[in-house]
This record gives sequence, C-alpha cells and structure tokens, in this order.
Amino acid sequence: MAKRDYYEILEVSKGSTAEEIKKAYRKVALKYHPDRNQGDKAAEEKFKEAAEAYEVLSDPQKRAQYDQFGHAASQGGFGGGYGGQGNMEDIFRNFGDIFGGGGGGGGFDPFETFFGGGGGGRQQGGGRTRGKRGTNLRIKVKLTLQDVVHGVSKSLKLKKQVTCHTCSGSGAKDASSVSKCSVCGGTGVMRKVTNTILGQMQTTTTCYQCNGSGQQITRKCGTCNGLGVEYAEETLDINIPAGVQEGMQLSVSGKGNAGEQGGPAGDLIVAIEVENHPELEVDNQNVIYNLNINFVDAALGTSVDVPTIEGKAKVKIPAGTQAGKVFRLGGKGLPSVNSRGRGDQLVFVQVFTPTELTSDEKKILEKLRESPNFKPKPGSKEKGFFDRMKDMFE
Repeated sequence: MAKRDYYEILEVSKGSTAEEIKKAYRKVALKYHPDRNQGDKAAEEKFKEAAEAYEVLSDPQKRAQYDQFGHAASQGGFGGGYGGQGNMEDIFRNFGDIFGGGGGGGGFDPFETFFGGGGGGRQQGGGRTRGKRGTNLRIKVKLTLQDVVHGVSKSLKLKKQVTCHTCSGSGAKDASSVSKCSVCGGTGVMRKVTNTILGQMQTTTTCYQCNGSGQQITRKCGTCNGLGVEYAEETLDINIPAGVQEGMQLSVSGKGNAGEQGGPAGDLIVAIEVENHPELEVDNQNVIYNLNINFVDAALGTSVDVPTIEGKAKVKIPAGTQAGKVFRLGGKGLPSVNSRGRGDQLVFVQVFTPTELTSDEKKILEKLRESPNFKPKPGSKEKGFFDRMKDMFE
C-alpha cells in the first residue's frame, strides 16, 4: 500500500515551522497513543505512521530531501533511510522530548499527568534510553555518469566507532559488573509531583546518574574504558539509486558511529560527487555534446558517431546543416531519482573553419567564392540562434 504524505499525516502544510510540526505531531500522537487505545492495532499503526512522519519532518536535512524527492528519498537500499521507528520502545526513546521519560532529556508526559501511573506499562523502562546516541558520519562518494543512469552498489571501508568487541557495547567488564542505578532504582527516570490548582501534576526527567539506562557500571571494560565503543575499520555496502545528482546528500540510517553504552548509532551521510565526463556535459537531466564538423560535411551531409553515456550513437547530418543546429537524442540523458524516464542528449553542431590552407585548397575555394549557392541568404527560413534555443527547451 502506498505511503501517505507526511504533511497530510500530521495535518500541516509544507510551509509549517518546526514548532508547528512538533505541536501537530504531539496532537496526533496523543490521539493514537497506545495508552489511550489499548489493543487497537489500527491506532497503533497510525501512531507509528505519525512517528515516522515526525522523524523526517523534524530533521531539516531529511525534510529537505523529502520535499525534493518524496518517499523515493528513503528507497534504494539506504537502510530504511526514513521511518526507522519500528517499535514502541524506539519511538519513546527517540522522541522523549515529546512523550517524556528519557529519550531526549526528559520532559512533561501528558499520559502520566492526566491518566496517572507509569504510562501503560512504560514505568519500568519503556521510555528509557540506552546510553548516548552515536554521532553522524559524513563521507563523499564519486560516481560516473553510468552510475547515475543505472544506480550502483558501493563497498566502502570506513574507520569509525563500532561496538566494543569485548563487552558487546555494555561498557562493563562482565555481566556481574552491572547493577541497578542507585538514584532512580533502575527505572531510568526521576519523577516529581507538584500540587497545582488543577490537582497533582507529575513531571518526568531523565536520571542524571545513569542517563536513563537504569543501570550503573561497577567495573569498566578494559578495552573501551566503559564507553562501549572502539575505533575500527568496517566495510559497508550501500546501494545508491539511479538519478542522484551532484551535491545531493543521502542518509543511511544507523550506519554512523556506534552509540556509547548501547546507545543507538548515528547516521551515515553520503555526499554525492559526479565525475566530469571527458566529452559530455551535464545540464540537470540533459546531457550535452558539442559536435565539430567541417563545412563540406555540413553542406553535403554525412553520418557521424557521437559518444553517449552508454556508448556510441549514429547521428545523420542532413545536407545544408547550419552551425548552431541542435539534434536531440531522446532518452539518452539522466534519470531523476523521484520520477520515471530520462532526459535527452543534445548534440550542438559547430562548423569548423580551417585557419591554414594549401595553395590548391585556396584555388578551389576561390572558384566557389562567387558561386550563387555560397552567397549568404539572410532571408532564408533557417532559424536564428535564439529561436533554436527556444525550440530546444520547449
């Protein structure tokens, strides 16, 4: 089933501010929150759908990619790119500033305030974090025009923070070196009840001692010194979709630096660079080739092979072709990442005029100089340069 538009899901316009999007998400999340709709699978899916939409629209980079490419920006093998909120724990952890109880530094939890209790079973850890999130990693990838046309799989060797091989990311020396946090009692959160004119209101903040994990390390891992990460080289295979352009940035979810003490990994940001072609130039989705012919071929006509992204193509040059003539090779250009079809290849004809002539060549040309057919005809039906350019872009 086709995905719904993210702006439609949150009931906001494309021009909405970050604060408006946050408020809209909070409203939709409250409506379909699992504590309010226990056992309702449809509401749970809408809750996840809203979380996916907010994940993209709350991130300036992901939002810009979505505005340009739509849902295609998350396709093409980018590790799920967008929509990584696969379960409730991930949603509550990543959007703790919306729901409270950890994740992003605590906050006000509307369900604990108005419905009481621990948020439908989340009191003992559903909203806790698991350490510090890893940082994003940025790399540049160079592509050829053929890569842009067909898409390509790249195997990249990256030096980055990975999960510690000794402690598997826990940061502890062994299983017995972890205990409940002495401050929060293992819940990962600290709660405060305040009396107001509306009654008692409860606020929740992340535990300062364990950073929301609910645990504390008594003896640190000797390899990573308690961080749960180490530097190492990792090979990563990524699929780059067809139609990407110079300057685009693609996000591979969860493939950046590993998070400390079991925290989620950051993202890998792939900056696209397109190598210059020795003979072709790129203009958006169109490809341009400048064809030089001599004036004999222009006058008598000929057939020539011109380079394209995928090999050679034969172009027939009619007799009487003028300098500046543009031939269009349909579908020989570049695809778009978010639509079907390809651009065209435009062949610009340039008539070569020799600068050095032999005496015999000069004699031949002198005989032709006064020939009626060699006289310019300004009143002819041949289009001028600006008319040809207009036709080219129509």
